[in-house]
Amino acid sequence: MKNNIKIERTKLGLTQQELADLLLVSRQTINSIETNRYIPSTVLALKLAKCLNLNVELLFFLEETD
Repeated sequence: MKNNIKIERTKLGLTQQELADLLLVSRQTINSIETNRYIPSTVLALKLAKCLNLNVELLFFLEETD
């Protein structure tokens, strides 16, 4: 599963640490999600979408291999 978190985060002028602080997770968690090494839980995905003012479907999308 791919995502647009880094693009949307930078549009809002947020660092990984600032986004992590808003979500009460570590900066490493945000980095791992952005680099597709970690797929977040449904709850975290929804929280990310809410923080970035997007629908979850616009933030995350499936690849052909998913």
